[in-house]
Amino acid sequence: MLCVGLFSTLAACSDGTDGIRPPATPDPEPPPVQPSLDEQLGQVIEDRGLTGDPSTGRELPSITDPLAQLGMKLFFSKSLSGPLDTACVSCHHPTMGGGDDLPLPIGVEAEFPDLLGPGRVHASWGHHFDGGPTVPRNAPTTFNIALWDQVLFHDGRVESLGKTPGANGDDGQGVRTPDSAFGTAAPDAENLTQAQALFPVTSVEEMRGQFAAGASNAELRAALTERLTTQEIANSWLDDFQLAFDSAAGGDELMTYQNISRALAAYENSQVFVDTPWKAYIQGDTDAISDSAKRGAILFHTTAEDDGASCVACHSGDFYTDEKFHVLAIPQIGRGKGDGATGDDDFGRFRETGEPADRYAFRTPTLLNVAVTGPWGHSGAYLELAAIVRHHVAVEDALAGFDYSLGGAQAGLQYDNAQANTTLALEQLRDQWQSGRSLLTQAELSDEQIDDLVSFLRALTDPCVEDRACVGKWVPEYGSGPDALQLNATNAAGDLL
Repeated sequence: MLCVGLFSTLAACSDGTDGIRPPATPDPEPPPVQPSLDEQLGQVIEDRGLTGDPSTGRELPSITDPLAQLGMKLFFSKSLSGPLDTACVSCHHPTMGGGDDLPLPIGVEAEFPDLLGPGRVHASWGHHFDGGPTVPRNAPTTFNIALWDQVLFHDGRVESLGKTPGANGDDGQGVRTPDSAFGTAAPDAENLTQAQALFPVTSVEEMRGQFAAGASNAELRAALTERLTTQEIANSWLDDFQLAFDSAAGGDELMTYQNISRALAAYENSQVFVDTPWKAYIQGDTDAISDSAKRGAILFHTTAEDDGASCVACHSGDFYTDEKFHVLAIPQIGRGKGDGATGDDDFGRFRETGEPADRYAFRTPTLLNVAVTGPWGHSGAYLELAAIVRHHVAVEDALAGFDYSLGGAQAGLQYDNAQANTTLALEQLRDQWQSGRSLLTQAELSDEQIDDLVSFLRALTDPCVEDRACVGKWVPEYGSGPDALQLNATNAAGDLL
C-alpha cells in the first residue's frame, strides 16, 4: 500500500501540475433568444411605418349622405347607357368585390342584361360579336377608390397632376383625362374619382354602344342627360337631384352630367372598406391573424436581399400600392386594345405616354380586399390568388405552363395570339431585368411560403365585403329607382345579388 501511494504521488508530480487541477472549462454561452413571430412582425411594422388604415385624415362621404344615395341610384340605372341595357354596376357590383367576377367584362348588348358575373355573355346579335367578352381589360374594383392619389384605370389615363398625398387629385393642380392632352388638366375634372366617372359612358364596349355615334364625349354626355331632362325617359330624377344638391332649381340646371359625375363619385368614394384583420393586428390584437399570415406578412415586407419576397417594392404603404406602372408579363388574353401586329395586344401605359419603357406596363393595384377582387391581372388571366402570387415570384415558370384558354372559365375567350403577345411582354420584362430597371424580384419560394403569402393577403380583407347584410347598404332596394331602368342584378342561378 505504501508503494502504491508513493507511486501515485510521484505520478502526480511528474505531469507538471504540482497536484493542482486545471480550471474547469466554462459552460458555453446560451444561444441568443430568437424574437417571437409577433416581435419580428412588430419590428417590420415599425420599420415600414404602417398604421393599418390608409383612410386616416381624409374627408370621405357616408353612404347615407343624400349625394351618395343619388349616386347609388345612378350607378344602378341603365338610363346612363346608350342602348338602355347597361349600368355602371354591370361591371362593378358591391357583392362581387366591386367588380364582376369575370376575367373580362361584357358591357352593352349582353344576352341577359341583368345577369352579372359568370354566365353573362355577349348577345349573338350584338355589334362585333365573336362569342367572347367585349371589354379588353379586367374590371378594377371600385372599393377604396377614394384612397387613390395619383392615377386611375390600368393605364393611368386619369391622372392627378399634383399627386398630393391624401387629396384624391383634388389639390388645385388639376387632373388629366382622355379629354385633355397628356400632362394637361381637363376643365371638367375635379378629382380622380369624379373624373373617371365621366368615361365609362363614352366607351362603345362598356356603356355607349352605338348611341350618338360620331359625337364627341361632351356631346354624348349632353345627349344622355337630355333624355332625362326632357322626359324622353319617364322619370322622377329631379326630386333626387334637388335633395342631393339641396336646391330647388330645375332639371336643366341640376341634371347635368357634371352633377351626375359628382354624385357617382360620392357613391364610389363612400365604398371605404379598410377594417381588416391586418389593421386590427397592427393596432394591438395579436390574435387577429393566423401564424401563417404573420409569416406571410414578414415575407411580404422583407426585401430579397434579406431572403424575403420583396412584394413591398411595389405594394407599399397602408394602401399597398406605389400607384406606379410596372411590366409583369401577365398573360395577354382577350380582344386587346388594337395594339401590335394582330391588333389584339395591349401596350398598357405606353398608350398614354408613348415611352418605350412603358410598353406592357400596368398600374400596381391596391391589395386591400384583394381576396375578393379576382380574377387578377389587367386581363383577368389568373383565376386563383395563389396563381398570381406564383407569377410574381417566378414569371417564366408561371408562363411556361399557362393555359391561355383559362380552362373554359369564360365562354368564347379570345386567345389565338395570346401566347405570342405575352412572349413580347416577357421579352420587355427580361430587358428591364437585364438593365436593372425592374423592381420585380424573382424568388425561390416553397409551397408553404406561397401559402403564407396568400394567408397574409386574405388578412387584408374587410369582413364587410363578404357579408351581404353589411355590403348591402351599397345596393338599392329592388325596383326602387326613379325610373323603370334600375338594374336589379342576378347571378346565373337567378338569385338577386
